[in-house]
Amino acid sequence: MAHKFEIWKDKKGEFRVRFKYNSEVMFWTEGYSSKASAKNAIKSIQTKGPDAPIEDNS
Repeated sequence: MAHKFEIWKDKKGEFRVRFKYNSEVMFWTEGYSSKASAKNAIKSIQTKGPDAPIEDNS
């Protein structure tokens, strides 16, 4: 699989989500206090992300 979400625990003990494409980290989220909240972030990105507008500030 070329792309995937990963849940990991940072040094502060917070759960974070990162999105990897071809083993390169494309983005990561803020820290969450529970793994369930991190999983909810993934669900939100999957359902709302495809329809998100593109804002070009260049």
